[in-house]
Amino acid sequence: MLKTLHVTCALLSISGYLFRGVLMLRDSPLLNARLVRTVPHVVDTVLLLSAIGLALRIHQYPFVQGWLTAKVIALIAYIVVGAIGLRYGRTKRVRVVAWIAAIAIFAYIVGVALTRSPSLGLDLS
Repeated sequence: MLKTLHVTCALLSISGYLFRGVLMLRDSPLLNARLVRTVPHVVDTVLLLSAIGLALRIHQYPFVQGWLTAKVIALIAYIVVGAIGLRYGRTKRVRVVAWIAAIAIFAYIVGVALTRSPSLGLDLS
């Protein structure tokens, strides 16, 4: 059940990010609506709490298991780049590039979760 909650929140999180990105591209005033600004924080909080719960349940922890360390580092990058994409980029071009980069980082996080490998199961040697 915890894994289902986590995956559902991950899907809601990226869906919300994509939606807010479209609003940013259209210069929509809805991007500043209270609901649009609040819901992602609620979803992401539940996502993070479920991730912590999963780590405790399966006894695998960041900075011990490489794949979880990669997810945590990528999550930090996703948050920073995502914030640039939706709000802090100085120009629309910077925001668009950061928005796309954040989507790619999110895809990497999902890939690491599925393969339990920071290299996504690819032999990089």
